[in-house]
Amino acid sequence: MTAPTRTLPVQSPGSSTDPSSTGPSSTGRSSAELIKAEGPVLAHNYHPLPVVVARAEGVWVEDVEGRRYLDMLAGYSALNFGHRHPALIEAAHRQLDRLTLTSRAFHNDQLAGFAEGLAELTGLDMVLPMNTGAEAVESGIKVARKWAYDVKGVPADRATIVVAGGNFHGRTTTIVGFSDDDTARVGFGPFAPGFRTVPYNDLAALEAAVDETTAAVLIEPIQGEAGVIIPDEGYLTGVRELTRRSGCLFIADEIQSGLGRTGTTLAVEHESVVPDVLLLGKALGGGIVPVSAVVARREVLGVLGPGQHGSTFGGNPLAAAVGSAVVELLATGAFQRRAAALGEELRAGLTALVGKGVTGFRARGLWAGVDVDPALGTGREISERLLQEGILVKDTHGSTIRLAPPLTITSEELASALACLERALS
Repeated sequence: MTAPTRTLPVQSPGSSTDPSSTGPSSTGRSSAELIKAEGPVLAHNYHPLPVVVARAEGVWVEDVEGRRYLDMLAGYSALNFGHRHPALIEAAHRQLDRLTLTSRAFHNDQLAGFAEGLAELTGLDMVLPMNTGAEAVESGIKVARKWAYDVKGVPADRATIVVAGGNFHGRTTTIVGFSDDDTARVGFGPFAPGFRTVPYNDLAALEAAVDETTAAVLIEPIQGEAGVIIPDEGYLTGVRELTRRSGCLFIADEIQSGLGRTGTTLAVEHESVVPDVLLLGKALGGGIVPVSAVVARREVLGVLGPGQHGSTFGGNPLAAAVGSAVVELLATGAFQRRAAALGEELRAGLTALVGKGVTGFRARGLWAGVDVDPALGTGREISERLLQEGILVKDTHGSTIRLAPPLTITSEELASALACLERALS
């Protein structure tokens, strides 16, 4: 599979295009002016790198002054297919000219095909369409509790869900209530009860926490925000066996790890595991519209009745049309194979940097958490140095940075990014 044709000029990272060919930002303001203008009017819930993106194509983005950067973050996997993938843009344009929103008060002609395709792709039965990743997680929690009461027979209001330490499932109040990240949690209580936290990658602790009230075990097959933490071989298989034996659900949050990122459609496939409930988002919207979904066995999603859950925009025609196009791209298997092959190149490149500023890394497919020698700087400082090299990444805890390029990246572009990382560390 070849990467889609780019319209942005092919240049080295950090270089400028001819200003006459791109012109200033459509706002008429410079990067510095736009960054300064945000301060008084935007809530300060993010600390972005000092770059203002104005255009993008494929794996490249361009700021308002025309400087180009190689995107090695891909919107935390929301841009698995790159910026403005032609097939996805075409699907969006086609649908925009016909119908954008009906709400679920009526049927629309795009939703059935989207649900059929997604169910077939994942090997599950039914789909609950939502918008954001956090909505998918909240919906999964609701469905698991309803299943526990209606099917398992847990007494009313006593259902529990077991989660893993170091998790990141979103930032709604329910979700941050079972987070152990103080930045996300402190100052937002009181929190909903009903969650038990155990160490990630610890089957014995998980087994000790599960009892007759347990509705589900909710985990990320690979923990993204924590630094791309990959569990031991056999852990996911053990979670599947334990939940089946204990009569509770296995909910896999694949919002970041899913849809080709790790070299398979889903990260759980590395252990041939099929969860009861699958949470998807980010890449499902193709980098165009927010699309998320709960995908599950019929016995699980079948507990919902009219009025018990909903979303005005969930399953809207535009989202369904784009989501269907995403499913079609994944159904070929080409992106998964590409991520697996280029993932070997990423791993080899990072291995060569161990001892040269990199103290360790964890990688699967085109996804890596890279630990940098703290003596060289924090993750934020390394990200800022890479920005000067024309590479966009994002730090996480301490001196760890995450690499998650679009799956359309070429071998040459990946090598260029690794060379820039080596320079930033030296």
